[in-house]
Amino acid sequence: MQLAELNLGRLSQPIDHPDIAEFADNLDRINGLADRMPGFVWRFQDDSGNATSVQAFDDPLIIANMSVWETAADLERFVWGTIHRKFYERRDEWFGKMTEHHFVMWWVEEGHRPDLAEAKAKLAHLQAHGPSDEAFGWADLRSAKLWEKSRCA
Repeated sequence: MQLAELNLGRLSQPIDHPDIAEFADNLDRINGLADRMPGFVWRFQDDSGNATSVQAFDDPLIIANMSVWETAADLERFVWGTIHRKFYERRDEWFGKMTEHHFVMWWVEEGHRPDLAEAKAKLAHLQAHGPSDEAFGWADLRSAKLWEKSRCA
């Protein structure tokens, strides 16, 4: 099995607003880093390689990141052990607070590429039922340790 993840964020301004420029200007850099990481399998994107141009929700300020990794350790290493972490630590500069679950992980068969409908269903399942084998967060992965130092408040 491989690990899929969906992470949503609600931008404080449209992606082309000057207040979001530093975040937007580094998307290709961070996505390129992910693409080259050991254990990276796939990420959601449009034909140009951009995921932020896909309006996945009614609210146009909500952007989605979805990817698949060989192992939880591979994803954890990318999120917390690379320059990605520096951008994560600055998320309050570009994103508003989310009041509901906005991050979910789930196991997928090797070769499976989830679509947004599947990811939204996993997020809804986590919201409605809490962590389970079907949908979970970092705290539910016993092997994951790096997130504990940098997790969301």
